[in-house]
Amino acid sequence: MQWHLKSFRQLTGDEVYRILRERVNVFVLEQNCLYPEVDGKDPLSHHLYAEEDGQIAAYCRLLPPGVSYDQSSIGRVLVNSEFRGQGLAQELMNRAIAFLGEQWSEADVKIQAQHYLEKFYGSFGFRSVSDVYLEDDIPHVDMVLSRSEKLS
Repeated sequence: MQWHLKSFRQLTGDEVYRILRERVNVFVLEQNCLYPEVDGKDPLSHHLYAEEDGQIAAYCRLLPPGVSYDQSSIGRVLVNSEFRGQGLAQELMNRAIAFLGEQWSEADVKIQAQHYLEKFYGSFGFRSVSDVYLEDDIPHVDMVLSRSEKLS
């Protein structure tokens, strides 16, 4: 398993294609959810992913403050169905949180989590800051990780 962290400009055309294909596979096809997957935020983001034999195994998008929220954000978190159950989601989130704290010096991280994953994100220190709401007919909740709270 190889891990990569790249800005959009550092990604090759093949990497962009494989990332978008996997995002569509998970968020559009698997979750049966029609929405604009290509939303204009990718060029402003960093992309963290693991691959094995050229296949995207795990992925997330790291957004700087001001793109989705006032805080930095982690989005499009996924693990390819063929690689689930191997701890990749935990490793992905640990790497994402470390990057935001160490490289971007971000104190707070905000995410839009699918409600059924609230406990998973809570295990990293995220806390819910909204009621459950529907986004594309899927229950979601907004969550924030405050690194200053986690460090104290």
